[in-house]
Amino acid sequence: MRLLKTTVSRVDAGKTMRLSIRHTTHYRFTDPVPHGLQRVRLKPKDTHGQEVIDWTMACNGAQLELEYDDHNHNHVALVSVLPGAQEVTIQCEGAVETFDYSGVIGQHAGYLPLWSFLNQTARTTPGPKLRALAHCVRRDDGEVLAMLHALSAAITSDVRYETGATHVHTTAEEALRDGAGVCQDHAHIFIGAARLLDIPARYVSGYLMMNDRIDQEATHAWAEAHVAGIGWVGFDISNGISPDPRYVRVATGRDYGEAAPITGIRLGSADEELHVSLAVEQQQTEQ
Repeated sequence: MRLLKTTVSRVDAGKTMRLSIRHTTHYRFTDPVPHGLQRVRLKPKDTHGQEVIDWTMACNGAQLELEYDDHNHNHVALVSVLPGAQEVTIQCEGAVETFDYSGVIGQHAGYLPLWSFLNQTARTTPGPKLRALAHCVRRDDGEVLAMLHALSAAITSDVRYETGATHVHTTAEEALRDGAGVCQDHAHIFIGAARLLDIPARYVSGYLMMNDRIDQEATHAWAEAHVAGIGWVGFDISNGISPDPRYVRVATGRDYGEAAPITGIRLGSADEELHVSLAVEQQQTEQ
């Protein structure tokens, strides 16, 4: 699944929104599938800055096996493909109320200790390019927020947004070396550099309401860094802002692999065709 570059602008401080979300994933297989399991992370979190009003998930060609919260406090639905299915549809729909806290999520909570977000992963492991980037933005005056904003700006300058330039397994070092990538790559570069600067950082996948359209191509991605005295703070590197009420947090993790909207396995040699439709719009609420 690709991550979409967006054009956004800051909204007024303190603004509240109620966002309606419709997300449909449709698989078509060339041959019947004897067995398959999908790990679905599409339900938003109830967390600081947002409240889930309602949420439903319906499956066709598959069935829900169980639901649980993973080690990152993400809501996960385990869905099994019905034996012999050649088409599978997973449709999610709901509403989320969001609030503007200038991207501040607050103090760390969850099952993983904070220090685990200092550990690099295969996607964020630094090479010479990433080390040089971290060195360029390092500050000695203790201004961590200023350093993180400088890091975000440097990534936007050095890595142009280009759909198709990378894939889901591209590393931060590779995207930085090639100077092109998408939201996923921008987030991984930020995370890898922040960890080099001894700042805990994590990946965020979620939904974003764009100003110029309702229908979107895919989910969005950004990063969060933990700042002492403030807590987790969001950075949408691709758009150069901190998340506002148009952003809905769905899943977090040490990199894309722990926060991907859908991952899975299946038996057989059938090829698949994937189509995703996503709509995010603001609901009008009575005052």
